[in-house]
Amino acid sequence: MEIYYFMIIGYLILSWFPNARDSFIGGLLGKLVEPYLSPFRKIIPSIGFIDLSPIVALIALRFVVMGIIAVLDFIVGMF
Repeated sequence: MEIYYFMIIGYLILSWFPNARDSFIGGLLGKLVEPYLSPFRKIIPSIGFIDLSPIVALIALRFVVMGIIAVLDFIVGMF
């Protein structure tokens, strides 16, 4: 999950540079990251030119990973 986390951050950094998302790496990251980010973009409006939905998406991803780890620790602790 850390890799996906850094992929989202890399995709966001590419948005700062003109035409960077049109490159091969930008297109590849877009295909992998946009399906996860698009539901957050529908819910959270952008403030001017600032899109806050990726921040919320990263926080949600972190909580999901922590939840999965907690469940796995509980299951492993039972045996």
